[in-house]
Amino acid sequence: MNKTLRNVLIIIAVAAAVAFLPGGGETATLVSALLGIALTVIFVLLGIRFYRENRVAIFSLGDKHRALLYGALGALVLALAGRAWLITSGIGTLAFIVLLVAAAGALYAVWQHHRAYGY
Repeated sequence: MNKTLRNVLIIIAVAAAVAFLPGGGETATLVSALLGIALTVIFVLLGIRFYRENRVAIFSLGDKHRALLYGALGALVLALAGRAWLITSGIGTLAFIVLLVAAAGALYAVWQHHRAYGY
């Protein structure tokens, strides 16, 4: 049997189980939540590893640019965590976009400083 056909049949079987078995929707919600938690843990671990590998470069940025870096990363985390709540209104969507653009601009400024004076 072709691998692609087998994979499509597996997806159809899982979708049918979620749609027609009792409790399938709750199980799918649980699996989705567990996958979201696992993805969050992976991102945190990657962030820790990145910090440990680049600690000297981060501290060589200076206080101003290091604060800008941490602030931009914090703004990104807050914007993405509150995305579902923010995008329900026009002003919230605007605030979400402003947060993302400001964080991207701050990260760009830190990157430019590092390129100019980095080690």
